[in-house]
Amino acid sequence: MPPIITTMNFEAILFDCDGVLVDSEAITCGVLRDMFDEQGWRMTLAECMQRFVGHTVKSQRSVIEAHTGVPLTDEWLAQFFAIRNERLSQSITAIEGIHEAVAHLHDHCQGRIAVASGADRFKVEMMLKQVGLMHFFEGRIFSGHEMPRSKPHPDVYLAAAAHLQIEPARCLVIEDTTVGITAGVAAGATVWAYAALPAEHLPLLQAGAQRVLTGMHELRLA
Repeated sequence: MPPIITTMNFEAILFDCDGVLVDSEAITCGVLRDMFDEQGWRMTLAECMQRFVGHTVKSQRSVIEAHTGVPLTDEWLAQFFAIRNERLSQSITAIEGIHEAVAHLHDHCQGRIAVASGADRFKVEMMLKQVGLMHFFEGRIFSGHEMPRSKPHPDVYLAAAAHLQIEPARCLVIEDTTVGITAGVAAGATVWAYAALPAEHLPLLQAGAQRVLTGMHELRLA
């Protein structure tokens, strides 16, 4: 029997997508690493993930241009999105145990769950369909690309909470990056982090997460 994590009377659950619902971050960063390599900026996959997980590519424009020596153009971004989407559609998988966790929380909160992602809507919806999670979140998907500001600003979480008509203070956010945790805390929500490796826990707690889950089987509310 998985451990029961007692509720603080949460009325809604707001999920990040990449790294929380789907195991996508290594795939996306693999595409970035390969494309940067073609421009002369060489790094390992681990280095690329450390730099870019939790951030939009556009938000890192100055860093990218400084290392590649070329402008970050719309054409380059379109090529990145196309290759990324193709690889995700071929290889995306769900985070282990997430189907059971989402089903439990969907029932527990009477459907008041949402996705609040920093990624573009096409990517989020494509991945959720691919792994069989879309029916839980239909009509309750929010993209940072459609907000005035993306994470680490709170806009996407505030929009999700407003749509569900639940005060952010009554919402639980599930995140896996310091950038996303900062956004959830800034929105006024309680944030729990997911990180399978103990070495990853301290930065997440320092960013404001109140708990760190090492497996999605722990994500249960009494």
